[in-house]
Amino acid sequence: MESIWIEYAWTLLILIGLEGLLSADNALVLAVIAKHLPPEQRKKAISYGIFMAFVFRFAAIFMISFIANVWQVQAIGAAYLIYLGAKHVIPAIFGSKKEDEDEGKELSKGKGFWPTVGKIGLADLAFAIDSILAAVALAIALPATPLPTFGGMDGAQFAVIVIAAIAGLILIKFAATWFVKLLHVRPGLETTAYLIVGWVGVKLAVITLAHHDVGVLPHEFPHGLTWTAIFWGVLLSTAVGGWFLSGKNSKEEVEKVKESSAS
Repeated sequence: MESIWIEYAWTLLILIGLEGLLSADNALVLAVIAKHLPPEQRKKAISYGIFMAFVFRFAAIFMISFIANVWQVQAIGAAYLIYLGAKHVIPAIFGSKKEDEDEGKELSKGKGFWPTVGKIGLADLAFAIDSILAAVALAIALPATPLPTFGGMDGAQFAVIVIAAIAGLILIKFAATWFVKLLHVRPGLETTAYLIVGWVGVKLAVITLAHHDVGVLPHEFPHGLTWTAIFWGVLLSTAVGGWFLSGKNSKEEVEKVKESSAS
């Protein structure tokens, strides 16, 4: 019995690390969506986003059998993340500077506090599906325990997933605040953030295509070594490349951005 709990402890540590990695892109997206708001509203929007992320992740744990069996839910999440990424990346790469500025002015008119909170909620929902699917894939492989079932799974497995999810949300809270500051210094990272969003959407699309009711890809492919290596390789390359290729604002420009955000 003692060896079982050691296995659970190791899995919990792995899950917390995984949640930390997954929460980084979630936090970066949250920061990008909220960064146009004045500081006080930005803090509130991020706090509401964290609360919604908790609700969505907790609900996703209870609905995991539904999420795992109804491929349309995964497809909607994938489509939204790919759309969100493409909507920002394509104009950033192919649009002229003047077009980008004009678009930014237009978007800022429609980016009030509550529309921003709603956009954060939709992004959190899609990320919750991805995060919980990854966590459950690890947790259900753990041995059964004497604890009663909860949320349709072994009580200990459920507890491990919940603890890891809470740890991930704490990381999102601190990371989002840091990313907002970083985006003032390196504005080019915004494009990188949305590239990562689109890539996570591709990951959900791969899971959808491997669903047993769709069958375009082998069912084991999303959890296999090949796709795992491809996914993390592209994700890390995008993050590192974005860091080095993103322009860095001068101190004067950073202060000017902060002043315009505060007004």
